Amino acid sequence: MTTTVNAYGAISATDPLEPMTIERRDLRPHDVLIDIDYAGICHSDIHTLRGEWGEIAYPQVVGHEIVGHVAAVGSEVTKHKVGDRVGVGCESGSCGQCEQCAKGEEVYCLKGNIQTYAGVDVDGTITQGGYSQATVIDERFVLSVPEALPLEKVAPLLCAGVTLYAPLKHWNAGPGTKVAIIGMGGLGHVGVKLAHALGAEVTVLSRTLAKKDDGLAFGADHYFATEDPATFADHQAEYDLILSTVSAGIDYDAYVDLLAVDGTLVLLGAPTDALSVTPMKLISHRRSIAGSANGGIVDTQEMLDFCAQHDVLPETELIAADDINAAYKRVVDSDVRYRFVIDAMTFG
Repeated sequence: MTTTVNAYGAISATDPLEPMTIERRDLRPHDVLIDIDYAGICHSDIHTLRGEWGEIAYPQVVGHEIVGHVAAVGSEVTKHKVGDRVGVGCESGSCGQCEQCAKGEEVYCLKGNIQTYAGVDVDGTITQGGYSQATVIDERFVLSVPEALPLEKVAPLLCAGVTLYAPLKHWNAGPGTKVAIIGMGGLGHVGVKLAHALGAEVTVLSRTLAKKDDGLAFGADHYFATEDPATFADHQAEYDLILSTVSAGIDYDAYVDLLAVDGTLVLLGAPTDALSVTPMKLISHRRSIAGSANGGIVDTQEMLDFCAQHDVLPETELIAADDINAAYKRVVDSDVRYRFVIDAMTFG
């Protein structure tokens, strides 16, 4: 038996989002039914719905930044109980058997994980995301939300938070390291706060200085405009780690020149153009270019606990369901500081 819930979704790549109903599967033994309180808007939602990352099936409900309370549990669930504050991120399933899953890095499941939306679910249906009243998720992919975190602020951490935390952790950002973050939007502003809390010396590299005051308030030690040639001339071979949060193509040679010996440029945004870099710029300083997805369940839970301990929260604007289409336009126009969160009570 399935459960019908209200949602907001799209029926094509060109139509605006609209109210609709979707079906949630009946609980399997290890499933958790979550009453959704808040759902974050990620730029990935827009790319996906508009077919910019490939064809998808419609109708489609997106949203992989999900926060709510446990409403019911399957007969064999041990990790969560009714009433718990919980969250769900970008993945809602994986094989659970490969080397990566065994390490808690389900995001890199060797057999392919199940995306929280626009993926193929365990019952063969297309997964529908968090712009809805409720969802059913395997307990392995349900995160515990610490009591110290205000629930209306948590949703963006399930994507933006772990997408920045995972590479900061993997490349050992902390005291004595210099971290630069390209772009200070929905991802970048969380990265500034996290890198600062980890003890790194933090620099923001943004096209202009329009958000400099915000960046310094969030914990950046330095803030430079990339439209100023002096930024690249004055900071050669300086940074141990550079995290690129932008989806637009950039001059990779120019940014690689900013890496110290053994430094790494990590791509978090996903430009559609092929990457081009002069090999000698890497060879001469033993530099690297890498990519990083969001993060597995271990890193995501660790990130939530870290944010609770260090009072790291995204900057959010709470909206109603009827405001989603307008919010999408503002995201595309970079007119949000810095993440939208939808009040799920307004789904009806």
